[in-house]
Amino acid sequence: MRVVLSTYGSRGDVEPMAALALRLEELGASVRVCAPPDEEFSARLAEVGVEPVPAGQSIRALVSGPPPAPSGFSERAARLVEQFHAAVLGAAEPGGAVVATGLFPAVAGAQAAAERLGARFAYVALQPTVLPSPHHRPFEYPMAPYLPEVTDRRELWELNIGTMNALFGEAVNTHRAAVGLPAVDNVRDHVLTGRPWLATDPLLDPWPSPPGAGWPEAVQTGAWILPDERPLPADLSAFLAAGEAPVYVGFGSMPLRDPAGAARAAVEAVRAQGRRVLLGRGWARLAEVDGAGDCFAVGEVNQQALFPKVAAVVHHGGAGTTTTAARAGVPQVLVPQMVDQPYWASRVAALGIGAAHDGPTPTTESLAAALRHALAPATRERAAALAAGIRTDGAAAAAKLLLG
Repeated sequence: MRVVLSTYGSRGDVEPMAALALRLEELGASVRVCAPPDEEFSARLAEVGVEPVPAGQSIRALVSGPPPAPSGFSERAARLVEQFHAAVLGAAEPGGAVVATGLFPAVAGAQAAAERLGARFAYVALQPTVLPSPHHRPFEYPMAPYLPEVTDRRELWELNIGTMNALFGEAVNTHRAAVGLPAVDNVRDHVLTGRPWLATDPLLDPWPSPPGAGWPEAVQTGAWILPDERPLPADLSAFLAAGEAPVYVGFGSMPLRDPAGAARAAVEAVRAQGRRVLLGRGWARLAEVDGAGDCFAVGEVNQQALFPKVAAVVHHGGAGTTTTAARAGVPQVLVPQMVDQPYWASRVAALGIGAAHDGPTPTTESLAAALRHALAPATRERAAALAAGIRTDGAAAAAKLLLG
């Protein structure tokens, strides 16, 4: 069977698809992955022997450049629908399957291609707040906030249908008409389907099931984790061996408004705990602040091998980093920047395995307070105890679900 996996987002959206691709190929499927054209994503897919199909604009260029003008939102959405429709249509085949995640217009384009081909289609959420549920509020787009007096969750999710239609309905339905598909009244539910997948760990992100009448029944597979066997760089290994376990600080694919200020605050806050500092450069390009021997900066690295060797992980709160740190059994401090990251921060705090920083901009004082909590013996013990319960078979379970 030909299976096309489609995603448009950062590394946290691409790497789970690489994990699923690996498991699908082990079961005999032929797999292609439609993803942003960033070289680092193509290289990661190539490592697992998957053919990448570039689609859309470079994500790194998009998030690192000037913020796009709000006036061009509809045009950008329409372009993504078209680009991913074309990419998936050219890579998939009738009778095959398409699995899609990432930005909504890209998923809508992939879904339309599957519909035209008569291929099976599955929508996968890498975090729960995009899926209708009585247990949480819908994700809120900054340009379309809900009235503060509306608190009933069923009402909010009904309003969310109108929000999604207003933001994406014209782009989706104009394209569907252009390729000979009928218009849909509710673009959200059509694209998400009545049985979406949720690729998160049930311990970190419990999904109550069944949700009740009128709600889609999500299938939670567990997180899709790509095994990483790459060795740590020699200079990093030497730094780790030269003293007590450091605190890792990195913001992954998130650009920061003031990366130099964030690095300085992080280094000072970690030093205040008597710990050494390991900075992950990431897309924010964090760098050492004074050249002192207790601080080391590292680029792209195997976090699965690194995190068990650190005292705590300070990060942006992406689903992948949160799961990797939880699996390593180390406490976390989440400094959420956007989208689903506040949700993961709240989950880490609720589980008692770390701290949620208040707001996206850390200061020395605010980060030091969060670190004191994360490095407390009770927090370390809870993080270590929870690690054993993190599932590692999510991608395998999803591959069997698709091909079974």
